[in-house]
Amino acid sequence: MKQRIEGVTPPYAPDTDRALRRWMPPGVTREPLTLFKVLERHPELASRMRALGAGLLVHGRLGAADRELVIARVCARAGCAYEWGVHMAVYAEIAQLTPRQVTLTATGAPDDPVWSPRQSALLRAVDELHADAHLSDAAWSGLREHLDEPEAIEFLVLAGWYRTIAYVANGVGIEPETWALDLPER
Repeated sequence: MKQRIEGVTPPYAPDTDRALRRWMPPGVTREPLTLFKVLERHPELASRMRALGAGLLVHGRLGAADRELVIARVCARAGCAYEWGVHMAVYAEIAQLTPRQVTLTATGAPDDPVWSPRQSALLRAVDELHADAHLSDAAWSGLREHLDEPEAIEFLVLAGWYRTIAYVANGVGIEPETWALDLPER
């Protein structure tokens, strides 16, 4: 499928260049992600989205290991090769995910023996939310064994946020970044 909306292209207007740089982590010299360039076709919306996205990635209560596991699972379940590949290429090592665990975020089950009880609870909750946007009492209890109330709320927002990102990337048909990991087949 051809990408349905092309992102902004260089040379960027000064406001666009500043906005794109705000999407990227400090010190990164790589060209801004295609997703960000597409979102900048609607600068007002992109600005509002950037605030929540940055808040979850940089200022959230969930640690990198929990956050990236949730993001990987949400993106894999939504079939979002674009966002899964970007996050696993950039954050898997920071999140201390082994290569086997990276693959299993897309192909495995929550009860695979590679997962800790905490990781299993997070994966199980993502899977249930993906299925019908609900959590069973058992999944909620499993989450609450490991997350306090603010973390549990953040988990729900994080999962929903990356589902939204998956809708955008898949809906527009954004091709994976050349340096991203390939989403394993389920």
